[in-house]
Amino acid sequence: MIVGFLTIVVVVAAGSWLAHSGVLDERSQVTLGEIAFFICSPALMIRTISEVEIAAAGTNLLASAIALTVCFAAFAAVSAGVWRRPLGEVVIGSLASSYVNAGNLGIAIAAYVVGDIGVVVPTLLVQMLVVQPACLVLLDRVRAHRVDLRGILTRLLTNPLTVAAAIGVVLALTGWQLPEVVAAPIDVLAGGAIPLMLLSYGAALRLAPRLGRGGHNAEVALASVLKLAVMPVVAWLTGTALGMSGEALLGVVMTAALPTAQNIFLHATRYRVGQTVARETILVTTVLALPVSFVVALLLGGHL
Repeated sequence: MIVGFLTIVVVVAAGSWLAHSGVLDERSQVTLGEIAFFICSPALMIRTISEVEIAAAGTNLLASAIALTVCFAAFAAVSAGVWRRPLGEVVIGSLASSYVNAGNLGIAIAAYVVGDIGVVVPTLLVQMLVVQPACLVLLDRVRAHRVDLRGILTRLLTNPLTVAAAIGVVLALTGWQLPEVVAAPIDVLAGGAIPLMLLSYGAALRLAPRLGRGGHNAEVALASVLKLAVMPVVAWLTGTALGMSGEALLGVVMTAALPTAQNIFLHATRYRVGQTVARETILVTTVLALPVSFVVALLLGGHL
C-alpha cells in the first residue's frame, strides 16, 4: 500500500514541478484535466464498470449513499436553518460537502491504494444518476423559476462519464463483450486516465489561488470538515453495520474521504451562485485529501 501512495505522490509532485517551472500554466493544467475527463476517464469507466458485479455492489452503494446524504443534509440544515442562506447557495454548499471526486482522483487512489478501481463505481453511479440530476432541477428552479428538464437531460446525456457509466452498466448486466477493434483503443485511452489526472492535480495545487478572501470562511470550513472528516466516519459506521470488512470497507471509506468534485464549481459558475464556497472547498479538500487518505489506509488497511 505504501508503494501505491508513493506512486501517487511522485506523479502529483511531477505535476507541481511542471507548473512551478512554467511548463504548465492554468490553461494547460485545465487542458490535461479535460483530456482525462472527456476521453481517458470515460474509457476507463467503460472498462472498469463492465467488469463489476453490479448485484454484489449493493452494500457499497448503500453505505456510500447514506454517507453522502448525511453530509448533504447536515450542511443544508445549518446553511438554511442557521445562516438563512438562499436555496441556490444551500444546494451548492451541500454538494461541496458531500459530492466526491470519484471520477478523477478517486480512480487513482482506488487503483494504487485499494487495488480495485471498482470500489468507486457505486459512488459514481449514485452521484451522476441521482444526486446531480436532482440538484440541477433545484438550481434550474432557483435561476429561472422553472425546471428545464430538457436542458438537464441534455447535460446528462452529453456528460462523458455518465454515458460511459451507462455503457459499462449495460455491458456488466448483459455480459456482452466489446469487439477487439473497439476494446483495444479503449484500453489504450484508459491507460492515460490516471497519469493525466494526477499531473493535472499536482499542477492545480501549485497554481491554486490564496484562500480566505471570498468572505465565506464559515461555510468553507463546515463543508470541508463534513467532506473530509464526517463523511468517512459515517461511511465506516454504516459499512461496519452492514457487515463490510477488509478491502470492501477500506474502499467505501477511502471513497468517502475523497475531495469535493471539481464539477461542483462548474455548476456554481453556470448558475452564478456559491462560486466562492465551491472553489475554496474544492481547494481545501483537494490539498488535504492525500493526508486524510493516508490516515484512512493506516487505520483500516492493517498495514502499509
